Amino acid sequence: MSDLDAKLIKMGEQIVSNCSFSNDQEVVIAKVADHLQRFWDPRMRTAIKKNLNDNPDAASDVLKNAVNQLTT
Repeated sequence: MSDLDAKLIKMGEQIVSNCSFSNDQEVVIAKVADHLQRFWDPRMRTAIKKNLNDNPDAASDVLKNAVNQLTT
């Protein structure tokens, strides 16, 4: 995993932490996916998607599920 991939995952996990105001995991996943879709550049979304496909253990289930909802 490259430094960029690690940074994208770290940033994604920070978003998960900031969106974890609900006990409903589906709400958190939707909020994270919405944030990534609205504020991340398409190249960043593509890179994190590829990285998590190649390294599924690199991120939390919440982040993986949110990334899977992205339309890139």
